[in-house]
Amino acid sequence: MSTKKVFGLIGKNISYSFSAEYFAKKFSKQKLENCSYQNFDIDDIKELKNIIANTSNLKGLNVTIPYKEEVIPLLDSISKKAKKIGAVNTIAFYDNKLKGYNTDHYGFKHSLKPLLYPYHKKALILGTGGASKAVAFALRKLSIEYNFVSRNGKDNIFTYNELNEQVFKEYQIIINTTPLGTYPNVEALPPLNYNLFTKKHIAFDLVYNPEETAFLKAAKANGAVIKNGYDMLVYQAEKAWSIWNREYK
Repeated sequence: MSTKKVFGLIGKNISYSFSAEYFAKKFSKQKLENCSYQNFDIDDIKELKNIIANTSNLKGLNVTIPYKEEVIPLLDSISKKAKKIGAVNTIAFYDNKLKGYNTDHYGFKHSLKPLLYPYHKKALILGTGGASKAVAFALRKLSIEYNFVSRNGKDNIFTYNELNEQVFKEYQIIINTTPLGTYPNVEALPPLNYNLFTKKHIAFDLVYNPEETAFLKAAKANGAVIKNGYDMLVYQAEKAWSIWNREYK
C-alpha cells in the first residue's frame, strides 16, 4: 500500500472551512484512498514550521485568513503571479522547498466572467486584505477598472461614506472581500446604501456560508445580479490540486 499523501489548510478559526469537506468528497469520489486532507488551525503563522516538521508526507497546503500575506516570508519562493498579487493561498512542496502560489485570482475570474456585460466596466472592492489583492489582479486581467473601499480610506481608497448615487452609477460591480456576513454572524453586512443597487449591478460576495449573505439579500432586493463565493472556491481548489500534482500551467 502506498504512503498516504497529506494535504491541508492553514488558517485561524477554520472549523467552518469549505476545503476539508470538498477534498474529502473529491478523494472519496475519485477513489484516491492514498490522499487525506486536514485543517491546521493555528494562532500564529510561525506554527507552520512545526506543522511541516510533524506531518509526514505533507504534499500541499491551502492558506486562508489571516495568513495569505503573513506566510510569504516563510516560503522559499513564490510564483510570478503570487508575487504580483502580494498574497499566497496555495503552497506546494518541491524537493523539500516551499513554493507559494495564488489560485484565488483564477477562481474569482472564472466565477465572475459569465455574469459580465459590456456595461460592466468598473468595480468596487470592499476590503483591502489578501483576498482583495487577488480580486484586483483578476479584474485587471478582465480589463475592468477598480477601486478599493475601506472603513478608514487613504490614498485613492474610498470610504463607505463616499459611496453615493454618483459612485454607484459609475461602478457596476460591487465585490465583498471582507468576512462580514460569514456564519455564524450572518446578520453582518458592509455599511452601504443598498437602495443604490440596480438591475445593472453585480453584487459578488466571496463569503459562501450562508449561501445568500445579508449583503447579497439586500442587493438582490434592489434588482442586482448576485453571486456568492462557492464557485470561486471550487475553481481555486481545483487549480490548487493541479499545482500539487505538478500540472500547473
